[in-house]
Amino acid sequence: MAAINVMIKSTGSYLPEKVLSNKDLENIVDTTDEWITTRTGIKTRRLAAEDEATSDLAFEAAKVALQRAEISPEEVDLIIVGTISPDNFFPSTGCLVQNKLGAKNAVAMDINAACSGYLFSLVIASRLLDGGNYKNALIIGAEKLSSFVNWEDRATCVLFADGAGASVLVPSNGESRLLAFDLGSDGSYGKDLLVPAGGSRQPATIETVEQKLHSIVMNGNAIFKIAVNKMRETFTKSMEKAGVTVDDISLVIPHQANLRIIESLRNFLKLPKEKVFVNIEKYGNTSAASIGIALDEAHQQGIIKRGDIIGLTAFGGGLTWGSAIIKF
Repeated sequence: MAAINVMIKSTGSYLPEKVLSNKDLENIVDTTDEWITTRTGIKTRRLAAEDEATSDLAFEAAKVALQRAEISPEEVDLIIVGTISPDNFFPSTGCLVQNKLGAKNAVAMDINAACSGYLFSLVIASRLLDGGNYKNALIIGAEKLSSFVNWEDRATCVLFADGAGASVLVPSNGESRLLAFDLGSDGSYGKDLLVPAGGSRQPATIETVEQKLHSIVMNGNAIFKIAVNKMRETFTKSMEKAGVTVDDISLVIPHQANLRIIESLRNFLKLPKEKVFVNIEKYGNTSAASIGIALDEAHQQGIIKRGDIIGLTAFGGGLTWGSAIIKF
């Protein structure tokens, strides 16, 4: 696979102010801090305010990324938002963010690949930039999953949270590159992680609301098993395509879904803990936002620097999965 001469010029993120701890959840649902921590690695998560929507979170992260890139909203050519919790079915969250930013010259769209949304957006934007049609791209992973959580379901309400991560992409001279990527999907597992009602298959009715069918439903055991396998498989494929080994990689940033899944990947790759970025204990599973948030934290903390080879990998509902090897 030929490398794509695109660089991540800047990053940004936004986390809502409200913190929901495991102790807080003990008062909401039949669970304990020990149970949650042992099975997920999560200690706290952030929840958006009632008057905050996904586009608001995305807007805040995007502002930071654009400021750091020293690009004005009017200069933005392309906006892609990865999300499964849009403000509305339509217009797209991308269009809402475009309007909030005042990015009147940008084409905007959404990508629904669940937790793989940031990665899918990264690859699509890189290809469009590589084609020479756009000078820059703003990609955002943003979620307000708290709007779709059944707070009586202890298997899911302890996992999901809110936040946004953004990156500005520009063509590069080859020093920074997208070395390789791998993307995949398997719709036969769609039934194992979904929001059952609200679409054309099962429109909203009094019954669907009463039965909480507009909330996230997950077959945790099935998702765990395929997530472990697919993250290993896709990351290995991307390394092979890029012609690198784990020794060449400075940092792996995996989707923050479950600490046991992350640890399984780390052990498979035989990497020391310091080479795998983890922040799930603070933020929980923010779906499409998680890699963007983690990348921004790693960048701002100086854990990664220009020239480092980093790896990104995710899996999500659909099912979808993907990975990318980047010379940062």
